[in-house]
Amino acid sequence: MDLNRRAFVLGLPAVAVCSTLPTGSSLAQMAMSRSTYQAMYAPIDDDLYPIPGVDLSRINQNYLRKVVPYETSEAPGTIVIDPRSRYLYLVLRDGMAVRYGVGVGRSGFSWSGTAVIKDKQEWPDWYPPKEMFGRQPELMEQMGELPGGAGMPGGPGNPLGARAMYLWQGNKDTLYRIHGTFEPWTIGTNVSSGCIRMINQDVIDLYNHTPLGTKVVVRGSAGSKRNQAAPRS
Repeated sequence: MDLNRRAFVLGLPAVAVCSTLPTGSSLAQMAMSRSTYQAMYAPIDDDLYPIPGVDLSRINQNYLRKVVPYETSEAPGTIVIDPRSRYLYLVLRDGMAVRYGVGVGRSGFSWSGTAVIKDKQEWPDWYPPKEMFGRQPELMEQMGELPGGAGMPGGPGNPLGARAMYLWQGNKDTLYRIHGTFEPWTIGTNVSSGCIRMINQDVIDLYNHTPLGTKVVVRGSAGSKRNQAAPRS
């Protein structure tokens, strides 16, 4: 896969200008104009289900997708998640990365470690773990009987959104996911039960650039559980 900056120009309008400028500079912010973001986060009508456009007034602009300088020893194609800053980085070549804002685990539900994307699903079904039913028994009323058990079929009402990438460690499913959300205003907050949530338009972009076998590094944060897999959503 070509992971240099040019490969992302079509998916990231006007980032060629922004990516050459210091992060946070006023000129870079001007390059990523409101109209550019409105196009990037416009409604999607040609997917399996329609995806609403994003109300940009409800999201801190720092958490919108952009190409940024990013120094790391990780190889191009690696995904690095920094829960403290609530950013996900897709490492490119030449010291650059695509940076996406994310929602991360709230206190007591975060984790850290290294995993691999072993499965990817469009409009995934959601199977809440037993622990979640224990905490929120009312969830059972929203579930149907799916091939994998009690769950919610993929679609606009599903909390996994338009795409999901499943994180494994060795032969074990960690039960953590990188997934979309229909609550984009939660991006940039500690809100999930451990999974990494993204704006649907962003998770589709990442999904399209992320093959199976991709390495995912989740950096530590206060209260995170190192390499401790637990059922989350």
